[in-house]
Amino acid sequence: MENMAVNGFWSGRRVFVTGATGLLGSWLTEALVGQGAGVICLVRDWVPQSRLARSEIWESVNVVRGELEDLQLLIRALNEYEIDTVFHLGAQTIVGTAARSALSTFESNIRGTWNLLEACRNCSKLIRHIVVASSDKAYGAHDQLPYSEDMPLQGRFPYDVSKSCADLLTLSYFHTYGLPVAITRCGNLFGGGDLNFNRLIPGTIRSILRGEAPVIRSDGTYIRDYFYVRDAVEAYLLLAENLVPGEAFNFGNETPLSVLEMAKMIIDLMPGALEPVILNEASHEIPKQYLDCGKARKVLNWKPRFGMKEGLKETIDWYSHSFGKESPFRDRAFAG
Repeated sequence: MENMAVNGFWSGRRVFVTGATGLLGSWLTEALVGQGAGVICLVRDWVPQSRLARSEIWESVNVVRGELEDLQLLIRALNEYEIDTVFHLGAQTIVGTAARSALSTFESNIRGTWNLLEACRNCSKLIRHIVVASSDKAYGAHDQLPYSEDMPLQGRFPYDVSKSCADLLTLSYFHTYGLPVAITRCGNLFGGGDLNFNRLIPGTIRSILRGEAPVIRSDGTYIRDYFYVRDAVEAYLLLAENLVPGEAFNFGNETPLSVLEMAKMIIDLMPGALEPVILNEASHEIPKQYLDCGKARKVLNWKPRFGMKEGLKETIDWYSHSFGKESPFRDRAFAG
């Protein structure tokens, strides 16, 4: 990844990444390979359109095919590859999918997390750093915002509950077994390579590139903290390098925006004068979510490097390139 400082920490280090073909996973894997790490990726489904699969980085990693629900597979992979560091990003991440199929989301996000943690415990003589991806959704709805790390985790809807549970399980493995694990609670990630076009940012960009009016599923008033993926990668690496076991850290831009404000920001950055279509059909979602990242600033000396518009411009450039005449995305819809 360009513009990222190389400090030698990752050179020769064996790193296990779950969810490597997803948005964050692909960028994180690229950064790790670029810094000399030996990366082992857990992959459930082969997605040839994914950013990682379409890049040369794919040729530089080892791939373990399987599911987080398979405990013995995880133990085998961690042990045989002699893993030093684990980034657990693998999850079912779509709120709508979780609402339609709670059980599969719970299996992936909750069982998958305790399996990964148990596998790490079985290989505790090897593993020195574990970072588990929770989410701002783990906090659930609160009257007082922004979220701080000491607030209770009180998810109510299936996706939010899955993240609350995974978060608490992670803390349990630290307090009970002393597992060297820290937790990230990030805002809504965006960036090039997100193939879930039912999400606001990639969906809006794709619609505009096609000359279609962007569609907003909600009433447009939901508030979110949007977080550029390259900033997220730097946050994950920094946390792993300076691990504070048993602690959770919020990461975001601390710039809450409504869905309609974000859609209009994208529209203003792209050619044309399309107006969004507001469906007002969203359900099982938290109306307002945004983060206080003071703990990360104080403890890790962290702050985002990219402004919101800078991140959006890079994201738009990525999709604009991908939607060329040879683009595999042009007539493909991705479920989520």
